[in-house]
Amino acid sequence: MTHDPAAHVAKLRDAIHAHVVGQNDAVDELLVALLAGGHVLLEGVPGVAKTLLARTLAGVLGLQFRRAQFTPDLMPADILGTNVFDLNTRQFTLHPGPVFTQVLLADEINRTPPKTQAALLEAMEERQVTVDGVTWPMPRPFLVIATQNPIEYEGTFALPEAQLDRFMLRLRMGYPAPLEEMRILDAQRQVHPLDALEVVTSVDELLAMQAAVRQVYVDPAIADYIVRLVGATRAHPDVYLGASPRGSIALYRAGQALAALLGREYVIPDDIKALAEPALAHRLIIRTAASVRDVDPGAIVRQIVDALPVEQRALAPDGGAPRRA
Repeated sequence: MTHDPAAHVAKLRDAIHAHVVGQNDAVDELLVALLAGGHVLLEGVPGVAKTLLARTLAGVLGLQFRRAQFTPDLMPADILGTNVFDLNTRQFTLHPGPVFTQVLLADEINRTPPKTQAALLEAMEERQVTVDGVTWPMPRPFLVIATQNPIEYEGTFALPEAQLDRFMLRLRMGYPAPLEEMRILDAQRQVHPLDALEVVTSVDELLAMQAAVRQVYVDPAIADYIVRLVGATRAHPDVYLGASPRGSIALYRAGQALAALLGREYVIPDDIKALAEPALAHRLIIRTAASVRDVDPGAIVRQIVDALPVEQRALAPDGGAPRRA
């Protein structure tokens, strides 16, 4: 790679952990999604730093940040913006909504109806929005971080499959350990964590890191393993609808990003295994009979990963043909 992401990511990780205590897995997986250019769904009960993590990431990157509070009365125009007639110019002018930013926090996304949730579909997939027939490109980079409470059902709307499929990773944030919670109390004794954010990398550096990640080598044997993993979700007896080809792409890109984050120029099977659950579980629709038995999509993915063998072929990170071990 001409641009080494690992050193820059190390600075980013340190800067984030200076303000967000604990949540190591969530921070690393969020950085994976950032490097891969994907969106993230954060799940966790209130108060575990979901919003803090999103704002800290935007702050240390120096990216424009906007927050949209998703409520039952929110309309698509509240997200995308609306055209307003200007009496001076005698023309309609777009008043952009919060989606026109580099990092959008869609807070409590499952509290708004599917009609409003769908306003994000074009922006998340095609990096553009259409308002009254006019298409507007999104800024680069563009990252949606959505949050939802996994245990609260009253007054919520399940995310449609098309919406879930556009999130590269679903991350779960739990309670901090006792010692971490004591550090949180001590750190916030006098100042709020967001009061002293410092930019540690530029937008150009971030875009260069994302371009470098695309050059990470993926052996055909690894690509075959990804396809077989995703295919196994479609054939599982407890799954009504398995992961789509978009899931395969997400796992492929995330694997490249994790390899780069760890300082490697090639992907290994352990990268794919580590990311299989956050990349695939939220894309599965469980059969009714299985949901009655409280079958968890994450458990299904873990079961598939444990049961599916990785074809034993030597990797060829130099780009040569794979060789059987």
